[in-house]
Amino acid sequence: MKKTTLQFRLTFFLVVSCFSGMHAQYTNVINSNKPGFSESPYSVGTGIYQFESNLFYQDMNAASADNSPQSLGIDLLFRTSFFLEKLEFSTHLTYQRDQVNPNNTFITDDFMSGLSNATIGAKYLVFQQEFTDKTKEIRSWKRRTAFDKKRLIPSVAVYAGFNTNFLGELYKTSKVSPKLGVLLQNDLSNDFNVITNFYYDKMGTDAAEFSYIITGTYSFSDRWSTFFENQGIFKKERKDTNIGTGIAFLMTTNLQVNASARGQFEGDSTGYYASLGVSYRINRHRDSYIELDDDGNPIEDSPEDQLKKKKKNFFGRIFRMFKKKDPAEKGTEKETTKKKKKRRGFFGLFKKKSETALEKIDREIKELEKEIKKDGN
Repeated sequence: MKKTTLQFRLTFFLVVSCFSGMHAQYTNVINSNKPGFSESPYSVGTGIYQFESNLFYQDMNAASADNSPQSLGIDLLFRTSFFLEKLEFSTHLTYQRDQVNPNNTFITDDFMSGLSNATIGAKYLVFQQEFTDKTKEIRSWKRRTAFDKKRLIPSVAVYAGFNTNFLGELYKTSKVSPKLGVLLQNDLSNDFNVITNFYYDKMGTDAAEFSYIITGTYSFSDRWSTFFENQGIFKKERKDTNIGTGIAFLMTTNLQVNASARGQFEGDSTGYYASLGVSYRINRHRDSYIELDDDGNPIEDSPEDQLKKKKKNFFGRIFRMFKKKDPAEKGTEKETTKKKKKRRGFFGLFKKKSETALEKIDREIKELEKEIKKDGN
């Protein structure tokens, strides 16, 4: 049999989505929001189950009864995506142990602990910015290195969620409340991006607040990255601000470790915040794809592959013929045979007799032998 020549195959991935023109959110390596407080507009991608955690410590020189001098806790974020690549669902939990401010006369215990945050939400990528691939520009060095003005227009996602009230006594609000947000990201270069978030949180409660977060992230290499961040929270009675920085290290494609530190300014109180975190994802993502040849044309099955498929179908039919059938199937088969006989009527005597199963197998074997001989020639 003549051997077919091997071709160098390029694989072009096409993302399965419900809308045409939808782009993949999935990345080959984990894309974590940690160690910052901001959130990217992009989802993790379908088939991804991602866990992001931070162990944090906070120390404040509490000047009012509303502040806790010391806090130790863990921040957990679970992210996944299904149905649509652009749609992500998340659950955010924070458990902490706070030293109670001695100025607060309503609480007698020195320390109190419990869930301080339990938020369930979803985000959807409304607009994804695309950039021109300038690496293919070979005629002009100036054009190849020029800044793409499209990078000034951010990708945009909307967020909607709700704060549950399954919280510790110290952190409870009057009721379950909604949380809305707009998430923006500008990829100013391949190594530097700016994320901007706007939130309206705890709507309809006495603790309602508006906040913004601006984060700049720079990648030193494929494994190391750093960030600088500013957050402002506007509450009814005061404004809180924090400025932070941190570093992240990609240990494997599915595992990231990170650390951060920030200065905090809450009303008349000042302090610091430090954290260590781990992000891990379970990757069950699957992309549909079409194989292309060197010229970018779809690769069709070779004669050998087609013959193998025919053989597989052929032997499959033989196996099904000897397979034990259910009584219900047998009854249906008999009824079908009777109907066929009735339909023949008188003129059925002059029609060509239908071949039996063994005759059909013999005929298909001969056809396969002919095809094999043709391929051999």
